[in-house]
Amino acid sequence: MQDLKNQRQSIQSSFDKQSEKARSDYRMRLNASIDVARFLLTSGFPFRGHDESEGFEYKGAFLELLKWYGDRSFDVGRVILGNAPQNDMMICPTIQKDIVEACAKETTKAIIEDLDGDYFGILVDESKDVSHKEQMALILRYVNKSGMVIERFLGIVHVNDTSSQSLKKAIYSLLLDHSLCTSKIRGQGYDGASNMQGEINGLKSLILQDTSSAYSIHCFAHQLQLALVGLSKKNSDVDNFFYVLTNILNTIGASFKRRDSLRQHQEDKLEELLKFGEVHTGQGLNQERGLQRPGDTRWGSHFKTLDNFLILFSSIVNVLKDMKRDCPYHLDRFAAENLLSKIHEFEFVFMLHLMFKVLLLTNELNKVLQKKDQDIVNAMGLLDLSKKRLQMMREDEWDSMMDEVRLFCGKHGISIPKMNEDYSNGKSKRKRSNISYLHHFRVEVFYAVIDLALQELNNRFDVVTSDLLLGMASLSPVDSFANFHKDRIMKLAEYYPSEFGDKELRELNFQLDDFIVYAQKCDSKFLNLKGIKDLAKVMIETKLDQTWSLVYLLVKLTLIIPVATASVERAFSSMKYIKNDLRNRMDEDLLNGCLVCYIERSIFKNVSNDAIIDRFQNMKTRRGQL
Repeated sequence: MQDLKNQRQSIQSSFDKQSEKARSDYRMRLNASIDVARFLLTSGFPFRGHDESEGFEYKGAFLELLKWYGDRSFDVGRVILGNAPQNDMMICPTIQKDIVEACAKETTKAIIEDLDGDYFGILVDESKDVSHKEQMALILRYVNKSGMVIERFLGIVHVNDTSSQSLKKAIYSLLLDHSLCTSKIRGQGYDGASNMQGEINGLKSLILQDTSSAYSIHCFAHQLQLALVGLSKKNSDVDNFFYVLTNILNTIGASFKRRDSLRQHQEDKLEELLKFGEVHTGQGLNQERGLQRPGDTRWGSHFKTLDNFLILFSSIVNVLKDMKRDCPYHLDRFAAENLLSKIHEFEFVFMLHLMFKVLLLTNELNKVLQKKDQDIVNAMGLLDLSKKRLQMMREDEWDSMMDEVRLFCGKHGISIPKMNEDYSNGKSKRKRSNISYLHHFRVEVFYAVIDLALQELNNRFDVVTSDLLLGMASLSPVDSFANFHKDRIMKLAEYYPSEFGDKELRELNFQLDDFIVYAQKCDSKFLNLKGIKDLAKVMIETKLDQTWSLVYLLVKLTLIIPVATASVERAFSSMKYIKNDLRNRMDEDLLNGCLVCYIERSIFKNVSNDAIIDRFQNMKTRRGQL
């Protein structure tokens, strides 16, 4: 009897050891699969192969990397390359998709934990993917516990239509899926589409009806681009200039032969400049430049085009000369001759330099607006700086610009009209006007273009004069809080009735008095701050967010309001990289999972394999057990 009992115990012990070994092997197999998936997700690479059957040579990146992993680790190779049924399970596409979903959910969980139930803003836009499905992307903007402005990609959702009601429903559903309360929304960022910005039925208005303090700002970068488009459409000289410029770019860009010729002329020109020591060699210098056609919806594209056009001017002239001489078709030769004539006119060169300078002054603002941590007050300051620089250009820089134009014309053999002679528009030399060339170019072109640019900026950005933004500007710590205005700040607090009732407003009134004295006279850390985002960090570092909690709350609410939707545009760029022509059949869950891990890879890399494994196991009943 005792022998039988001992035999049963021995069998049970052996079974437990085998079960423990099986669990250990399964965990090792999962870890290897997650490691491979982590590499593919953060790189944006595809998982599947065209044919993953046994006889096919290449079975896709996931299986090939898994095999490569096993070949270089004995323990991993033993559990991966063996014949256990769990190995077949890892090959299953559904399991691969579940691993991606587990990785994405743990990444968004880390983002939600960083938000910690605090107030946030939303940035939303929609775009078609490669399979012509309308996708809506949502970015969260919030201030973390360190006082830093954070923008995080929450997810992408397929929407059947882009009406404001449908987008609102999709936004609320996505927020609910991540246990985010819509009542915590304190900022909205969109482009200028009517379904977004409409005053009655636009998305911003629908959300404002539910959350009265979810203030919306039309994307500053988008408005800046619209100001440029408005300038080109309202001024005939600017419109004609960009018409000729676009024709030149289209003519050269339409032929691979002409593009190659442009590159060759660039190389020849560079060799000549290097020979005479006019340029220097070094890493990152003398990069090849191309001619990109400017687009009304591509931020900064006009400035890049003009910058490249100025540098490549002689190469462009040579390509058009080659085309005029060698092209077999009469119409193409005629077009090249016409464009050569246009490009050698003084008026074209003058407009080229004028528009380059105008766009140069706003390009710095455009680049700054692309930063994720940019705050509305700093953006307003940079906008004001751009307008002041344009005004200074109007008043003081005519002579310096004319010197540059004359130097350019002399270098490229372009005739310069005598400025004191009567102006002729070039169509008929006999028909001369009663004004001089100087008056035409200085008053009718130079002044007119700059004045219209200033007018467009003022009209597009009229929101900066609102009480809301004036109050936020009064919190700016620049120049030792030179713009501090208590009444405006109190008015700002009234825009947030949920946070500032009568009791809180009285308390804020006292806190502001103490805070401004302390910041200006008692603590050197508040000196030389460059913006509200720096103020938030210093208040956290010195723990003054606890002393003057209501002041810090206003600072935080100011930072939450989005300035530009650049983060959403970057998300769509990532979408085009992930879901491309070769991966156009990805379903929505897989696309979202890949995008979350790819865009937020800085968060994803800190998510442990153990957390992903636990998520993966709890998603559904698995054959393998831990």
